[in-house]
Amino acid sequence: MIPFNRPYFTGKEIHWIQKVFLSGVTAGNGPMTKRCQAFFEARYAYQRALVTTSCTDALEMAALLCGIGPGDEVILPSFGFVSTASAFALRGSSLIFVDSQKDHPNVCLDSIAARITPRTRVIVALHYAGVALDMDAIRSLAEPRGIVVVEDAAQGIEAFYKDRALGSLGDLGALSFHETKNIHCGEGGLLAINRASLIPRAEMIWEKGTNRAAFFRGEVAKYSWVDLGSSFTPADIMAAVLWGQLEELEAIQVRRMTLWRRYEARLAPLAEAGLALLPRIPAYASHNGHIFYIVLSSLEERTRLIRHLNAKEINAVFHYQSLHRSPYFEAKYEGPALEYSDRFSDCLLRLPLWVGLTEDEVDQVCDEVLGFHGFPIS
Repeated sequence: MIPFNRPYFTGKEIHWIQKVFLSGVTAGNGPMTKRCQAFFEARYAYQRALVTTSCTDALEMAALLCGIGPGDEVILPSFGFVSTASAFALRGSSLIFVDSQKDHPNVCLDSIAARITPRTRVIVALHYAGVALDMDAIRSLAEPRGIVVVEDAAQGIEAFYKDRALGSLGDLGALSFHETKNIHCGEGGLLAINRASLIPRAEMIWEKGTNRAAFFRGEVAKYSWVDLGSSFTPADIMAAVLWGQLEELEAIQVRRMTLWRRYEARLAPLAEAGLALLPRIPAYASHNGHIFYIVLSSLEERTRLIRHLNAKEINAVFHYQSLHRSPYFEAKYEGPALEYSDRFSDCLLRLPLWVGLTEDEVDQVCDEVLGFHGFPIS
């Protein structure tokens, strides 16, 4: 079986885990956590980086920092992961789902513009597959109206908009280090804070609503409960695994991009024949090889191709299902049809892509996809 994903380990993780055990500091906000955060701040120009136990936690922190509540509206893509929606729903805000682009899973800017009202407090900018949205256009919609921009950059490590890292372009940005991501620590995430005025409160929310971080920096005489928050800090053991990945980040990226480009070259005949849509990379985006997907003509065709690949011991999977049509939200949805979100929900198929995959395995996957569509196998 060629799996869709297999978590990659560099071999350095055990060394750093052992160092944490020997140090006697295994809980949150220890030396390894601080080392990872300093790395992110230096490499990606985040004003403040806080490593979290998951990207879900980073998004929930972002929702708290936005200060939203009942009556406030949050605009977000329907083609996205449930964590993004639930983080804001938990604050009591109204979720305003918008459509994807016709030829890309990223959100449609016109769809966002059409749903802005005086009650809009937040726009969520999701960068699908590590491919940047047009963030200048997003900011031009948000800034004149005082709307907060939260980047869902869960898939965005080492991806850029023009020359700026994803997660650094919004007021806040959330990244994921789940085992399916380019670098991982099993679970894990990061909140990037890019507005200086939000940093002190972000640290309090991260530390259970206390000013504990300021206390350990010697800025206050004692720490107390000063705000809402939760235990969003990861154990230093988790940060040790993350650091073992970060040490090999560039090599990981080289390998992923090599495999991504091989898929692109081998499957180009599908796009040329109009049989499938391949990933489109805008000129302003430098992506990270996180996902290689194809978009088929129908749900029925995708289902048949999945069965065909499974019979050949290849695991390919679909992705998000439109949130506005989910069992939880469908009865609550009041808005226009979201045609392209539904199309990607029904037709998008992700192909195996992970660091240990070989070129021969990529060729095997491509041969089966091309053969399914009637192309001769080389």
